[in-house]
Amino acid sequence: MTGKRITLFLFVLLVSLLFVGCSSESTTPESSTDDAATDTPTGNKVVVVGLEAEPTSLDAHQLSDYNSSRAAMELYDQLVEFKDESTDIVPGLAEKWDVSDDGLKYTFYLREDVTFHDGTPFNAEAVKFSIDRQIDSDHPFHDTGQFAYADYTFGPVESVEVDDEFTVTFTLNEAYAPFLSNMAMHAASIVSPTAVEEHGADFTKNPVGTGPFKFVSWNPGVEVVLEANPDHFEGAPNVDQIIFKPITEPQTRLAELEAGNMDLIVNVPPDDLARLEADDSLQIIEQAGMHVWWTSFNTQREPFNDVKIRQAINYAINKEAIVDGILQGTGEVANSPVPPVVWGHNPNVSNYEYNPEKAIELLEEAGYPDGFELTYWVPESGSGMQQPQAMAAAIQSDLSKVGIDVTIQTLEWGTYLDKVFVPVEENDMDMHQMSWIGDNGDPDNFLYALLGGEQWPTAGFNSSYYENAEVDELLKEARITKDKGERTEMYEKAQELIMEDAPWVIIDHEMQIVATSKRLQNFKLHPTGVFRFSDVDVQ
Repeated sequence: MTGKRITLFLFVLLVSLLFVGCSSESTTPESSTDDAATDTPTGNKVVVVGLEAEPTSLDAHQLSDYNSSRAAMELYDQLVEFKDESTDIVPGLAEKWDVSDDGLKYTFYLREDVTFHDGTPFNAEAVKFSIDRQIDSDHPFHDTGQFAYADYTFGPVESVEVDDEFTVTFTLNEAYAPFLSNMAMHAASIVSPTAVEEHGADFTKNPVGTGPFKFVSWNPGVEVVLEANPDHFEGAPNVDQIIFKPITEPQTRLAELEAGNMDLIVNVPPDDLARLEADDSLQIIEQAGMHVWWTSFNTQREPFNDVKIRQAINYAINKEAIVDGILQGTGEVANSPVPPVVWGHNPNVSNYEYNPEKAIELLEEAGYPDGFELTYWVPESGSGMQQPQAMAAAIQSDLSKVGIDVTIQTLEWGTYLDKVFVPVEENDMDMHQMSWIGDNGDPDNFLYALLGGEQWPTAGFNSSYYENAEVDELLKEARITKDKGERTEMYEKAQELIMEDAPWVIIDHEMQIVATSKRLQNFKLHPTGVFRFSDVDVQ
């Protein structure tokens, strides 16, 4: 998820992603209860989490950024799940599954002991409803949301058929190597048909799944409250409540943690890490993440439709200085869109070194010897966005040295996603920031989702509107190829072509880092960036 899952939406992202790797549409929710605020929690064991920004949705099918995913995903289950601390697939709502020899049919055999939070029975009909709602434009509840991840997650799905009450078969129109991994992603969450039918588009404010936690309330700008589901099929959680609080300012989140008002915060300011590590009441948890942070060009807009301009800007930016000076070791300089922890990463491609003289030369060749002006969109904060304003200021300074005058336009996260993930003809963007945290551990989730020519918003998360016929052919072929070695070769070649085309300025891959109170026990980060609290306890 902006995105995403961009860190976006649609976007994102996924943005959300999405970008996570984010939604093309942002929702400003209303509280579903009159007493939504919980200044005095009723549970005995309460975990308070400081997010970077307000969630944009709690509907699993509309998630596109990681603030939303982190607040929402404990409400839901999927047919298959990612194992703790990895992207290996394990059973979820499906106890087992079969795949046909031609790779076109996936049959899932469902658990028979599961009930949605609202009492609705879980069965094959609920599975079909959850998927058809997103992919069938004639479905009676297709108009209840913006499903940014639907095409990416279920693009090859031709039909979802109920075989019997607890057996469901997905038929694909072509073999699709990442399909099973996609079925563990948030868009594949199973929602209560009863709740969607009752609330329609307001399901995003009244979410109902089968997950380990149940929805209590959403007080916009204040908190999202979840409570334990004692009847979850994997057992009741150890904690009674989780409260997610959106706090945009990093130092405010940090102060709340140190004051004992929060148990976990994200996006820890790099300047404060050493001090926090020395605090006996706190703990720093980190893990190499499936993350990439970049600045995106609108490649369909002059002068950014000229590869020399894009390459010039790449040469003009001192990426190492940003990573060392601003991020202070919390990230590593990237050499491609695919993080090193994801198979298929090409270690042999090179990023653009810092070379202002080369940048000026390319600007002259492109017909801009005196530079030009541009507007740079930057979010106040957002999932996976690290230090967006400080990084933007550094990029602005570097570009000024080669004659490019940058105006920074700062936007609230939800508004930002709404402006980024729109059809190309509606987008007046020059450059914008974005990040992505991988959804499934497959390079397809980075390269096809973010740079595929068929993934321009609002169909997907390619917010640079990049298109290269050779890249598209490689990415499409890799999706239907079973052999992992052959897929790797295709992805490595695609990365070479993409880096030459320079649709992005790729800066770094972030290390996942959270700070928690010592009272929080057994919290583990997951490569997808989504938080899991089922096994967490508090002293």
